[in-house]
Amino acid sequence: MEQKYEEEIQMLQQEIEMLEAEQEEILRSISIEHGDRLQHELKSVFEERGGSQKPALSKLITEVRELEKDLRRQTEINGIALNECFVKTLHKSERKLVQQLRLAGHCSVLLFQVEFAVTEIQEDDALRRRVTELNLVVDGVEFKDFSAFVSRVEDTKDLLLFFRTLRTFSERCEERRQTFQHFQEKYPDVVSLPEGCRSELMIIRSPQLPGTSMTIFWKIDVSMEGVVKPSLELLLKMPDQAREFDTKKVMENGSNYFQSLLKVLGVEASIEGLIRTVCL
Repeated sequence: MEQKYEEEIQMLQQEIEMLEAEQEEILRSISIEHGDRLQHELKSVFEERGGSQKPALSKLITEVRELEKDLRRQTEINGIALNECFVKTLHKSERKLVQQLRLAGHCSVLLFQVEFAVTEIQEDDALRRRVTELNLVVDGVEFKDFSAFVSRVEDTKDLLLFFRTLRTFSERCEERRQTFQHFQEKYPDVVSLPEGCRSELMIIRSPQLPGTSMTIFWKIDVSMEGVVKPSLELLLKMPDQAREFDTKKVMENGSNYFQSLLKVLGVEASIEGLIRTVCL
């Protein structure tokens, strides 16, 4: 009977520890999601009480400010902004801790949600930590270039590789968007973006030569190892009657010429050269 009571007491102690840990995690999540509003409300309470601040409340305001400062610093460093952070303790003992986490936010224009579990096991003097049950959701028109890599990360549970690659990929997507938007605004009568400036397709049409167009396909390839590399191709279209006058074989060799330009001039200067050729 005595052993039974001891086991129940031990179970209650473990449950209390889990609830305390969960309370800390909830407070941390609240500070991330509602830090500004919480700080404003606390200040209002202090003003209503004549400006008197109890030590505990004053300490809470300081902690909120430090968390906000740290969050802004991390966002500036890694380019990833979180708007949701949920942590739940599933198991806690002297040697083992299992937590379930959900993070949601954005990196540039890419929205993401990450759900995973972390298991920490204390073995002698070493703390071993591993990620399990990883589930990734990325939202945006760019996702089709990213989907195969995301599937591999879910299999390998390499969360660090995902965030590192997400940042690089989003930067390349933003470069493409800015470049497409720049040329559409600069040459509205020549350049069109039928799927929007965030897509991989840009069409250049000649005002002087109806039916003649150049289509640029700007893909952003992601390898299974997380290497991000832009890939540009040029497709030329010309009416059959105009092909007879193509003595310089522009249609035949245009794609190769464009690749040579990319190596020498870079992306923006090469596209500018194509557009000026069409305009003239």
